[in-house]
Amino acid sequence: MRTSRLSRDTTRILAATRTHPPSRQTRSGAHAAIRDFSLNTVEAGHVARTGHRESASTVRNGDAYSDSELSSAPDSDSEGGEAMGSRKRKRGQAASAAVKHETKEIAITTIASPKKQSKVKKARRVPAKKIKGADGSIKIESPPNWEEIYALTRQMRNENVAPVDTMGCESLADRHMSPRDQRFQTLVALMLSSQTKDTVTSVAIKGMQDNMPGGFNLESVLALEPPALNAFINKVGFHNLKTKYIKQAAEILRDKWNSDIPDTIEGLTSLPGVGPKMAYLCMSAAWGRDEGIGVDVHVHRITNLWGWHKTTKPEETRAALESWLPKDKWHDINNLLVGHGQTICLPVGRRCGDCKLADRGLCPSAVVGKITKVKEEKVLTKVESTSGETVIMEKEVVEESDVKVEDVEGTVLDIEDIGKEPRRRTPRKPW
Repeated sequence: MRTSRLSRDTTRILAATRTHPPSRQTRSGAHAAIRDFSLNTVEAGHVARTGHRESASTVRNGDAYSDSELSSAPDSDSEGGEAMGSRKRKRGQAASAAVKHETKEIAITTIASPKKQSKVKKARRVPAKKIKGADGSIKIESPPNWEEIYALTRQMRNENVAPVDTMGCESLADRHMSPRDQRFQTLVALMLSSQTKDTVTSVAIKGMQDNMPGGFNLESVLALEPPALNAFINKVGFHNLKTKYIKQAAEILRDKWNSDIPDTIEGLTSLPGVGPKMAYLCMSAAWGRDEGIGVDVHVHRITNLWGWHKTTKPEETRAALESWLPKDKWHDINNLLVGHGQTICLPVGRRCGDCKLADRGLCPSAVVGKITKVKEEKVLTKVESTSGETVIMEKEVVEESDVKVEDVEGTVLDIEDIGKEPRRRTPRKPW
């Protein structure tokens, strides 16, 4: 009759205990013997179930028994148990290896991940200050770091060619004409530039220079009928109103200024459609005298973004700048900021990520955007080949957008110099 492995091992253990001479046992010793017997019985059962063999000798009551002494000849049950144990060991080793691999990957990722870069500290708005002296005189203290801001902006301007550099009003006059005609062309170009891009203004001036009968000069403009003059400038903003102003100004120049443009700010601003900005720019470009700063929408907007002052009108900005900015910068600052506003500090969608001032924390209005993937999809298109077979083509479409919050508050339209107030939009009523 076939007996189980547990029964055989139990019989051997009992037989081994009988071979030892009987000894006097106390109650605690009897309990210890019973406990050892129970442990050995459980241990033997574990060996029978799992087929595992301990390599070390088993010690009980000072006697050593190896596995070989407690084992019997292998049978089908033991072979099956050993095979099952071998499979379990392999699974256990594989699981252990997987855990180690995962831990290693986490460690590598942790080490390789770069530290977060500290954000550049944003500049504070520190405008020019009025300081009252002991004698009652008032001195204007320039904004801090203005020289560094100016130098970095000039560096960016030298690296990026703007429309004003090649198509600005100062460079549109025909240099083959007489100085008087060049001054008149400069004045007309400035009158056309209001609310008009330099690219459009330059095309209109070039068309008048090439196609106007008798050449582009005061006498030719006086000879033209308003509809004919309007046809030359019909691409610029407010061309109907500007046609009227140019015709009136030409008559005033003929009658009061000896067919030349005035050489004073008061004389220039007396012409219809000519405001302070045009007058100061015309004095600088036509007569070579810097008597003030020509403040247009870019100069007004950018200097307020820099925090040099807090003004609401271009004339307030001009007075604030002239109170502390060195006079040798009065002519340059207009070209500097107009070009900066055309290339980087745009009226809508400022490119603060490309601005050196934002990198160094010098601009308090810097808003750095992030390039974010908006859409990424695969498009399958069926195309029939010449052989009549249908071929499916896969195309991946990825769209990116520059996500940025834009602050355009305080933008002032450059309309004051043609005698019109900016139109205000009526807010829509909610449904």
